[in-house]
Amino acid sequence: MIGVLLISYGSREACIADTLARSQERVRLFIADKQRNPFNLRLAERTGGEHVVIPDLNLEDIAKFAKKHENSIDFGVLGPEGPGMKGLRDRIESETKVKMICPTFSFFIERSKVEQRKVIAKACPRANPEFRVFFPADYSSVEEVKRDVYDWLDEIGDEVAVKPDAPATGKGVGVWGDHFSSREEMFERFFIPNFEKGPVIVERKLEGEEFS
Repeated sequence: MIGVLLISYGSREACIADTLARSQERVRLFIADKQRNPFNLRLAERTGGEHVVIPDLNLEDIAKFAKKHENSIDFGVLGPEGPGMKGLRDRIESETKVKMICPTFSFFIERSKVEQRKVIAKACPRANPEFRVFFPADYSSVEEVKRDVYDWLDEIGDEVAVKPDAPATGKGVGVWGDHFSSREEMFERFFIPNFEKGPVIVERKLEGEEFS
């Protein structure tokens, strides 16, 4: 019997749970879920595990759940990125015997697109597009940052992608041609809303299929 801790947010984790339950191994599912997913609940009960609802998926309650069943859990699987970016693996592995399949806090590079660009610059510089990072702390007015952004566009062209440093669940990135068709539209609709929350990357648009 193999015990698996699954941190669940939505349909992706339901697929993971289903696949684990259909494994040739006998699996017990211990699911910490954002909501009372009836599919996950049935699988946890059917496999002899437990399903618990943690609406905000906070680390403390997840760690308590893992601790409660640590003698029955062989490893843990993280679905949603949120808890991982807050240090879920570090917390669980320091407080329980459960080993997690996900990055530690230090290596969860999805926390920062700026850090991702730095990693690529060291590992494979040619893979990086031309980019520049604009930090709110460096500017005292919108006019000041607008001047620098437009100077950067004069250098690389208007066909760019605009990205917030922090994750925005797919709603922060703007791409020339898909979301805007002028530098003015880019600045007002994508740059400024993201800049109000933190650093923003403006980089040359790459042609090709998106994948992750």
